[in-house]
Amino acid sequence: MNRTQPLVLGIESSCDETGVGIVRGTELLTNTVSSSMDEHVRFGGVIPEIASRAHLDAFVPTLEQALADAGVTLEEVDAIAVTSGPGLAGALMVGVCAAKALAVATGKPLFAINHLVAHVGVGLLDDRASGRKQELPENLGALLVSGGHTEILRINSITSDVELLGSTIDDAAGEAYDKVARILGLGYPGGPAIDKMARNGNPKAIRFPRGLTQPKYMGTADEPGPHRYDWSFSGLKTAVARCVEQFEARGEEIPVADIAAAFQEAVVDVISSKAVLACREHGIKDVLLGGGVAANSRLRELTGQRCASAGIRLHVPPLDLCTDNGAMVAALGAQLVMAGVAPSGIGFAPDSSMPVTSVSLPA
Repeated sequence: MNRTQPLVLGIESSCDETGVGIVRGTELLTNTVSSSMDEHVRFGGVIPEIASRAHLDAFVPTLEQALADAGVTLEEVDAIAVTSGPGLAGALMVGVCAAKALAVATGKPLFAINHLVAHVGVGLLDDRASGRKQELPENLGALLVSGGHTEILRINSITSDVELLGSTIDDAAGEAYDKVARILGLGYPGGPAIDKMARNGNPKAIRFPRGLTQPKYMGTADEPGPHRYDWSFSGLKTAVARCVEQFEARGEEIPVADIAAAFQEAVVDVISSKAVLACREHGIKDVLLGGGVAANSRLRELTGQRCASAGIRLHVPPLDLCTDNGAMVAALGAQLVMAGVAPSGIGFAPDSSMPVTSVSLPA
């Protein structure tokens, strides 16, 4: 096996995207994604059984397209990496079984890796626009914001030591976007719809709550409260619902744009402020923004402003690498190979609640 520039095939199937990516070391060769999002629109959210069946239909064509785009064969691949968790149990099962089948058929080593840490690993891929080689800096943090996760991490080692500093205690930010979009009649997925609508609204028109920001939760730097770096969005979602109900009860037109803007401002305000606080208090000088909600324009803008004011460098991957994809899985797999980490073998099972502190599963 080539351990300096390994050719790694990555498979991602944790939710509604079937992703196959191929990298050589830190060079991205292809990032092929098939999404079943359109099949979930009429339900207002991802239906696990539909997602699983869509993965079954899409995997082989997506794999064939990725190999063709990269100009490589399965025989040339040095290793296979697959998301083993966290995610939807049935969806994970499809990707894991496919990866195991490929590993057995080809004799290639298989790495079972963490979907969340992979969002950080994608930051190691070379900058395609500038041609620069990427390296993860010391004192690195990661802010992951998606439909299933909202977390702030400290990355001591991308291959072996990831520390969870804070996370949501209920809804993830993307989940809150979807639920509020449904309340406002904006459809699914909620993130892009609210982001677009908010541009025409006044974020100060309504003051929505910022969860877990009271002193009893925050504490101080010397005596941190129980949720100093954590988030909560369920109360915000409820506040939006009550607000809409009040307008309806009075027979008034619902100011959808203003509510969308005010809701979005509440979300990005508390996410960015707590993330920057965690970074400052843990000596983190660089932070990587990842996950599907990283595509949100206001989150990128406000987080960038606050990081700059705090002397923190913000790194945001290209938009197509922020959402779930096989390239990030392959990127982390390549790092594991280059670090000499032993492969997982084929005896592991997918773990829908795999903790972020577990980078990969041991043999």
